Amino acid sequence: MTDPLDPSQEPASPVEEAPAPAPEPSIAPVAAAAPERPVASEPAESAAGSRPTFVFFGLVAAVSLFADVSTKAWAEITLSRRNPLEPSIEIIKDHLAFTLAYNPGGAWGLFQRHSEYVRRPFFLLVSLLAIAFIINLYGRLTPGQRALKWGLPLVLGGALGNLSDRIVRSNVIDFIDYQAKWIEAMNRLIAKLVSGWSITDHWPTFNVADIAICVGVGLMAVDMFTSRRGASPSLPPKPPSVDQQPIGTVSVSSPLSEPTPPLKPEA
Repeated sequence: MTDPLDPSQEPASPVEEAPAPAPEPSIAPVAAAAPERPVASEPAESAAGSRPTFVFFGLVAAVSLFADVSTKAWAEITLSRRNPLEPSIEIIKDHLAFTLAYNPGGAWGLFQRHSEYVRRPFFLLVSLLAIAFIINLYGRLTPGQRALKWGLPLVLGGALGNLSDRIVRSNVIDFIDYQAKWIEAMNRLIAKLVSGWSITDHWPTFNVADIAICVGVGLMAVDMFTSRRGASPSLPPKPPSVDQQPIGTVSVSSPLSEPTPPLKPEA
């Protein structure tokens, strides 16, 4: 038996414990970084075309106005000198002819029977409001609205052509006379619904300004239809959030720290 208090006896060496294995670094699955979107080298406007300018607007309106004024002057000079027995110039037999006519009212004889004190201020006010609306709308166009880019100046040129006639002559000069069987059939159908409607195979006489206005309004309708179809563009997909990580993708967000070595017990 050993005496624990005897200093001559050596103390038993402590049993060295095996060092604990270092914990393996755990790599949490992290979503793969979303691919970066390519940066457009050119602005979006250059891809869709340049924005409409008022120089183009003025040129198209001026051309349509000049075409209307010049053809009206030719019709008034030429057709007024013709024989009263043959007042028209036949272009296509039984379909198209040039016949001089003065229209104090609007389209389809609107306000034709009203007094000059009512008719003239009304058409002047409507024309000025239409011109202001057209100019304001053209200033808001985007590069992709090509139909309105052409339609609005055509309407403006036609409106200015008829407005100049109302200011100078108080009447609008019409000289294009078109007739066809389908016009007579249409008028017979309208006569069944509207009492007193005249049945004729002639379309109301018109001019170049009316053609420009009709073409411009048609282009405005085309723009309205196409803009509605492209009103809801598809949005780009959202990148996956941290909570919704795809399986099998690993990304190291921060460098792994080295494991701390275990402490040895003191002797």
